[in-house]
Amino acid sequence: MIQVNNVSLKFGKRTLFEEVNIKFTSGNCYGLIGANGSGKSTFLKLLSGELETTTGEIIIDKNERLSILKQDHYEYDDKRVLDVVIMGNTKLYQIMEEKNKMYEQTEFSDEDGMKLANLEAEFMDLDGWNAEADAGSLLSNLGIPVEHHYLEMKELPVKERVKVLLAQALFGNPDILLLDEPTNSLDLEAIRWLEEFLINFNNTVIVVSHDRHFLNKVCTHIADIDYGKIKLYIGNYDFWYESSELLQKQMRESNKKKEEKIKELQSFIARFSANASKSRQATSRKKMLEKIQLDEIVPSSRKYPFIDFKIEKPAGKEILKVENLTKIVDGKKVLDKISFTILKGDKVAIIAQDDMIKTLLFNILAGCEKYDKGTIEWGKTINYGYLPQDNTKYFDTDKNIMEWIGSFYDIKNETLLRGFLGRMLFTKEDVFKKVNVLSGGEKARCMLSKIMLEEPNFLILDEPTNHLDLESITSLNKGLVNFQGEILFTSRDYELNNTVCNRVIEITSEGKIIDRSIPYEEYIMQK
Repeated sequence: MIQVNNVSLKFGKRTLFEEVNIKFTSGNCYGLIGANGSGKSTFLKLLSGELETTTGEIIIDKNERLSILKQDHYEYDDKRVLDVVIMGNTKLYQIMEEKNKMYEQTEFSDEDGMKLANLEAEFMDLDGWNAEADAGSLLSNLGIPVEHHYLEMKELPVKERVKVLLAQALFGNPDILLLDEPTNSLDLEAIRWLEEFLINFNNTVIVVSHDRHFLNKVCTHIADIDYGKIKLYIGNYDFWYESSELLQKQMRESNKKKEEKIKELQSFIARFSANASKSRQATSRKKMLEKIQLDEIVPSSRKYPFIDFKIEKPAGKEILKVENLTKIVDGKKVLDKISFTILKGDKVAIIAQDDMIKTLLFNILAGCEKYDKGTIEWGKTINYGYLPQDNTKYFDTDKNIMEWIGSFYDIKNETLLRGFLGRMLFTKEDVFKKVNVLSGGEKARCMLSKIMLEEPNFLILDEPTNHLDLESITSLNKGLVNFQGEILFTSRDYELNNTVCNRVIEITSEGKIIDRSIPYEEYIMQK
């Protein structure tokens, strides 16, 4: 259990949290949500003790072990992978290290013998004999092959290192588990396994995630950060979203009725206050008027961009035909005679275990990369918009946002540009920010803005939710559901896949394809 009492945190003149009171109890999983910059990661650092509070206190029982998902995978470069996982239980790992050092000694005193016996007893109490097997099981479940368990961290690909840090956080049944974006870099199978792990985890979990499906699956509560306060809701993300929207609606409707009543009373008082026969009634209505209090509706700090993909010209019957597409990389056939046809109304999710394969296919279709064999035929009416996963080259310029977006379309009307960018949450002086210093989320919104102005009838989207906050992901999801053209996309966001796509194309590790015209969830269930 974690008890947060009157906690405030200030950085200079800025107050990030103010008088937060909340209790996180065992057996529950809390989804910590809030707008970008609201302090989700910072709050986790307060709970872990990495940051100190300005006022108030955070109480954790000294006998409870707290585990956090670390972010720096370079920290353990020279350590064996299995050892990095076991380090998740600091006490156990220290005992193992001390034991090993003592066994390396050539001479033992009676005192050494007693110390070693005590270490062995503690080691057994902490289930040390099963430590390597448990660590290996976690790694395998997250998709790291057994032969990698005995390598040093620096020998692993970056995506596997991230998984090792997640296994470290989960190791040894911690009493309190703090997870900041645990699904980042995980493939779909690993995410599903993590969901089941957390559903069956009996202790306290506090998780930050932009994956709505993940939050819905694992969370028993939502802790919502807004204007430096944290409000607790029972239920998962969808329940929070619906109940908060309903509450706002009820308050608006209640205020509307109250305002109508106020006008009615004010009208009566104005008409009859000077009338002797009605004065008593007018006085009564004045008292009624004084008692009416309008609900204070505080606007949320959350902002939802307006994402709406208009089509300049509808597509004809012919959309896209790919035949025997082959691509060889470093002597290996990554794409092997791939053929598919995109039909009218198709919204296709591309899935593959290797992200590079999906990105390679999208780059080829968008004309950014050459292929070795095969043909690609676009319909004559097709105007496609491409959102690459790596957008670095687009922002290698000293232009500000308004100059940047205007340069693509030769738009000189500042009022038009400001209005459009305002809907994408670039307001006031934001439009004069240099694009080469923007955050990942701001660059993502710029790229979406660029595509919207192109008004394409076909979208190619490579991980479009990357760097976006929950609000932007929700808006993008609605925009893609409402899009009247065809889409070819890949995303780790289960909810987006499930609500947008009506066809799944999987590229296998052999470079072949499996093509099914069924909803995403049905395809995953069949697998």
